[in-house]
Amino acid sequence: MSAAGGAAGDGAPRAAPVRDPGLQPERTRLAWRRTTLSGTVAAVLAVKTALHGGVSPAGVLVCALCCLLWLGFVLLAQFRIRRLAGTAAPPALTARLATAAVLCTVAMAVCAAVLVF
Repeated sequence: MSAAGGAAGDGAPRAAPVRDPGLQPERTRLAWRRTTLSGTVAAVLAVKTALHGGVSPAGVLVCALCCLLWLGFVLLAQFRIRRLAGTAAPPALTARLATAAVLCTVAMAVCAAVLVF
């Protein structure tokens, strides 16, 4: 049997196998939930750190930004979780959603770095 040919080696293309999603969508949903939980913990710690020495305008601004970024990520994650649960063969993650999730995550990391230093 050749790699490019059919079963008989006649060069005919093989039919694409039917996708069996199995537990992949469930694992992906759980990964989104874990990531959301991690982001929640990071946002709470950021707020605690920003307000630890007292309330300042800069601290309130960073807290508000962290909360907005966290909310954006939670909304993106919920959208993706619902898409994964909606069908037997969920659609692939779009570049737009992936970019938004990465931007929220990186921006939260920058906020955390600002709070620490």
